Amino acid sequence: VVAGPERRSRIMTDEEKQLVAYHEAGHALVGCLLENTDPIHKVSIIARGMAKGLTWSLPEDDREMETKSKLEDELAMALGGRAAEALVFDDISSGASSDLRKVTEIARNMIKQWAMSDTLGQRTFGQKEELVFLGREIAEQRDYSEEMAAAIDHEMKALVDRSYNRAKEIIQNH
Repeated sequence: VVAGPERRSRIMTDEEKQLVAYHEAGHALVGCLLENTDPIHKVSIIARGMAKGLTWSLPEDDREMETKSKLEDELAMALGGRAAEALVFDDISSGASSDLRKVTEIARNMIKQWAMSDTLGQRTFGQKEELVFLGREIAEQRDYSEEMAAAIDHEMKALVDRSYNRAKEIIQNH
């Protein structure tokens, strides 16, 4: 119900089913083996909503704050599907697009909002302009230089690359 109704009209080929199965297994394997991820609740290769499959983890408690180590483990888990595709099929698919959006958002927040970069120090980057009555962000005012923007991009890339390499290593070893 949470993921949407089964899309019976979506017929997947055997090759797509295999790709989705390995992709979701990559998420699940990495998630199970990392210390700071939430427990895996459900894994499915049944197409629901816009997703061809899903790996769903549920928190054991109600949290408002996350640690750097937990966020890094979440990045690795989110990239586990892409890593599995690359290792098993020696190719990647467009199936990881929502995972990549999630990874980009977490990495951006870690670097720009939560000061989780040893290189950039203890400060935030970008002033958020929000519509308080709508509860959403509409723009960001840049309060940093082009050089700092390049450094932020570099830090985000390094963080995501480390997470992807962790996911690949876990899948290769297990």
